[in-house]
Amino acid sequence: MNTPPPTDQQLIDFVLDEAQLLDELRFDDWLALFSDDGRYWMPLAHGQTDPRLHASLLYEDRLLLQVRIKRLRGARTFSQQPASRCHHLLQTPRVAARDDAAGVYACRTAFHYIETRQDEQTLYAGWARHELVLQGDGALRIRLKRVDLVNCDAAFGNMQLFM
Repeated sequence: MNTPPPTDQQLIDFVLDEAQLLDELRFDDWLALFSDDGRYWMPLAHGQTDPRLHASLLYEDRLLLQVRIKRLRGARTFSQQPASRCHHLLQTPRVAARDDAAGVYACRTAFHYIETRQDEQTLYAGWARHELVLQGDGALRIRLKRVDLVNCDAAFGNMQLFM
């Protein structure tokens, strides 16, 4: 049975739902959105094209994402007692590219992201690019989530959660 390609609205809803999972701290459900070869990338420089040949703020595969999620829940993770919280404020995602034959899609979303813990609140702004793939079972998965911060080359404190 052939799965019909997702509509633009389904792609947009996927991106919005992904942000909601993060805001609700549902990290296992969020991680399940990634394909087996999925990556989460936050470049260190504007226009950076290669995460392996240049330093990045973050470049994590599923294993590293699992490790971070486990650390966030750890009893000895004192930086998370009390736990951090976050909020994504997204512009409507735009479908930037679609290849129905290959089952590959890209969305671009401008965002403001707030991460807070106790009386400290940090605001980040930027653009997220989701490269989505249609799996054989008809489910969309994230092959790459690239987060480009407006001030990516600034000095940052610890980013505890996921943008």
